[in-house]
Amino acid sequence: MAKKKKIIILSCMVALLAVTAVFNYVFTGTTKSAAVQTSSASAAGYFAQYRAERLTNRNEEMLQLDSVLKAAENGSDEYSAALTMKTNLTSNTEKEMLLETLIKAYGFEDAVVVIGLDSENVNVIAKSANLSTDDAIAIYTIITEEVSVSPENVKIIPIS
Repeated sequence: MAKKKKIIILSCMVALLAVTAVFNYVFTGTTKSAAVQTSSASAAGYFAQYRAERLTNRNEEMLQLDSVLKAAENGSDEYSAALTMKTNLTSNTEKEMLLETLIKAYGFEDAVVVIGLDSENVNVIAKSANLSTDDAIAIYTIITEEVSVSPENVKIIPIS
C-alpha cells in the first residue's frame, strides 16, 4: 500500500510540474518585445522552476521521513529525530509561503524565500528591476518580524 501511495504522489508531482510548465509558457505572453519577453520569461521561469524543484524535494524528504517514522519504534531516538525534522520542515515551508505572500503583497511581482533548516539564514530572491533601499528595508522588516531572525542573517537577491 505504501509503495502504491508513493507512486501516486510522484505521479501527481510530475503532472504538477507539467502543468506548471504549460502555465509558464501560456502566461509569458506574446505582446512584449523579444528582449523583454526573454528577460521576463527567464525570471518567471526561474521562480516557477525553483518552486517546482522545492516542492519535489520537500515531498521526497517528507516521504523519507514518513518511512523512517514507520520503521522506527515509537519513542526511540531515531523516531524523535525524524519527527522533529518533519515538524521543522513543515514549519519552514509554511513560513516560506507566508513570507513570499507578504513580499508580493508589498508590491514585488514575485519572490522566493528560503529558510535554512540547520541555520538561521533566510534568503530572499525578489523579482525587481530596481531594488531600492526602502524596498530592502521593507523586506528586512517583514522577515525579522515574522521569523524573528536578525537582519545580518537575511540576504536579499534581486532578479529582473
